[in-house]
Amino acid sequence: MANKLIREMGLPGSIANVFAARNIITAKDALSLSEFELMELLDMGLEEVALAVAHISEISCPPYQTALSLLDQKNQNEHFTGHLPTHLKGLDAALCGGIPSGVVTELVGPAGIGKTQLALLASLPTSYGGLGGCVMYIDVESKFSSRRMIEMGISSFPEIFRMEGLAQEMAGRVLILRPESLSDFTESLQQIKVSLLQHHVKLLIIDSMAALMSGEYDQGAPRHHHLGWHISFIKSLAEFSQIPVVVTNQVRSQGHDEVPQYLFQVQCRDETVEDPPKFDSHLVAALGINWAHAVSIRLVLEYRSAQRFIKIAKSPKSPSVGFFFNITACGISLLNDESTEILGPEANTIHSQGSIINY
Repeated sequence: MANKLIREMGLPGSIANVFAARNIITAKDALSLSEFELMELLDMGLEEVALAVAHISEISCPPYQTALSLLDQKNQNEHFTGHLPTHLKGLDAALCGGIPSGVVTELVGPAGIGKTQLALLASLPTSYGGLGGCVMYIDVESKFSSRRMIEMGISSFPEIFRMEGLAQEMAGRVLILRPESLSDFTESLQQIKVSLLQHHVKLLIIDSMAALMSGEYDQGAPRHHHLGWHISFIKSLAEFSQIPVVVTNQVRSQGHDEVPQYLFQVQCRDETVEDPPKFDSHLVAALGINWAHAVSIRLVLEYRSAQRFIKIAKSPKSPSVGFFFNITACGISLLNDESTEILGPEANTIHSQGSIINY
């Protein structure tokens, strides 16, 4: 806005010409001077200068918005773009409808955390709670299984998948891209953006970003630079296409002496504890704190009390809650729709009870 041209702001021609003659071309040029400096430079009276400055300020500065107007705008956008229901009643309720469109949702956990189930649901007809469109699946580790997707479909929606040719039709809606490296993926991003529109894609899954980054760069500035660029582009894809974008992330071990991931996990200065509490051995999400701040929603899958557990670790509008679940022929199935509240740093630790979860 500061570089907006004064001649395009609708000032009277006589005044706009004086600004141009004195080489005051942009809003920044005018607003960086005081009214008295402008009076002297433009040879105008105070009233004329004050009116011109007020007009330039009004045009160049974005209008303010209230919290209520932002809420109304967000609700209106969600009404048009909607969500991808996970068909897990408790989780969908906690997420206010499911995986939202227009933002990046991260699934953190090892293999088998439900990506195929989401791909299946997005390709379902809208009459069965799906999005009725194509899915673009960026399969970095070549682990996507069409057979598993059809198996889940037959178990969950037998009335659809037993129709002649429908299983093949839905499998044909899942577009698989398998980049061999991060540079290969980077080169294809612009084409991906075009393909989202050409193929009427309703869901983008990137599985997994950690695998793409692994081995490409050492820890440090170059890696963080490329990671920051990629998450910015992926977020722009979500906003541009207004579809759900799901990115999976891997887990890694975190030792007792490692610096906490989040500021609220650090002990307050006023607290004096002789033996500060330590978490049990647990996992943390890969890719670090900058990535964690970039995603809008983080769903974490872990293992606690000898049962599988999925929790909302981060969301702008949902509480930190979790649900115990099983994996069946139909995919993920909640044991109970009643949620378990997650408190404090527990939302951002991934319990493994001493072992990597293997689905």
